Amino acid sequence: MQLLLCCRECALVGRPVEPREVRVVFWAGVRGGLSLGAASAVAGVSLTSGKRWFTQAGGVVGNGVGECSGRFLSCAEREEIAVLRAQGHSRAEIARRLGRHRSTIGRELDRNTTGERGYRASTAQSASQRRARRPKTAKLAADTELRDHVQQRLRQCWSPEQISARLAEEFPDRPEKRVSHESIYQSLYVQGRGALRRELATCLRTGRALRRPRRMPDARRERVGRIPDMISISERPAEATDRAVPGHWEGDLIAGQDNGSVIGTLVERSTRFCMLLHLPEGKDAEHVKNQMITAIHTLPTHLRRSLTWDQGSEMARHTDITLATDLDIYFCDPHSPWQRGTNENTNGLLRQYFPKGTDLSRHSPEHLADVATELNGRPRKTLAWRTPAEALHQLLSTPNQVATTG
Repeated sequence: MQLLLCCRECALVGRPVEPREVRVVFWAGVRGGLSLGAASAVAGVSLTSGKRWFTQAGGVVGNGVGECSGRFLSCAEREEIAVLRAQGHSRAEIARRLGRHRSTIGRELDRNTTGERGYRASTAQSASQRRARRPKTAKLAADTELRDHVQQRLRQCWSPEQISARLAEEFPDRPEKRVSHESIYQSLYVQGRGALRRELATCLRTGRALRRPRRMPDARRERVGRIPDMISISERPAEATDRAVPGHWEGDLIAGQDNGSVIGTLVERSTRFCMLLHLPEGKDAEHVKNQMITAIHTLPTHLRRSLTWDQGSEMARHTDITLATDLDIYFCDPHSPWQRGTNENTNGLLRQYFPKGTDLSRHSPEHLADVATELNGRPRKTLAWRTPAEALHQLLSTPNQVATTG
């Protein structure tokens, strides 16, 4: 449908209608990680055309572009089916020659073969386009209760995947209350599928109303100087790597505008439970030390095993923290953020609450506590859709078992 509308618009304004194969090449490039400019160049079209296709599809690769996804039979394929059928080839042989599943060919012939004229490619193509003009109503558009529930979760900063995964638990006896995360994205992004309020796209982690290809991050600048008495991450116990034993943490700072304000983050590796440090005096090592000791002392002893941090100057007093809390601290290698992958992911989630380029010093300790509570109440795929708070509660309910695990 979207492709047909696009073609009509192009005809009205005098734009050439590019062949299906050109769009297939363009979307294959986008799916492969190319920028819009590179994907347009590979397909042999202008950047303006590539941007127009991408915007019309909401950045959802393979959606809203009709035949360009390769999912549906093209006119050329239907002509080949007609020729091969007239030659007496079986459905299985036709499918093999076209590189399609035999059931696809079977449905096509059953649906478009008449007793008198047999299978005609032009008739089948017209019927396919006619059916595409009347797609069924999107599930979120038809079900008011489900739509309101999804919108409420989006306002709570749940991701579409989290919302979709928890529907079975929240509506256990109502299988009709199921919708995939991709359907939620389409309702937010794709033109003509806007069952959800478009402004809710700002509640997503990216805050964008359009999907964009991923970009490789720029290399960080070399750090000047080193922290005395550092213990390398290579010496961290193996139990911290496999996440089998709880009590191993990762930490970092998220910075505000011009690095003038910061918030400290601590994340437990096995439960993904997050704690936030109020640092109104910035990343002064003495200040960070005091706030860190206060936060760690709120944890039971069996959840204080290790902490992994990068080589930031804010941890210059790490030995004092270890002495006060009995928590071993290890440091990542330079330019190796993946060694703190759990913390990096959590910091990305926190940017929904603390956007880059804003003043973080205006957030009170009470607000930080509220944000941590909300984040710890969001279900995680890696926890089988439990929340970090639920996972931590389970650990605290069985302290003896946790203590003997290590």
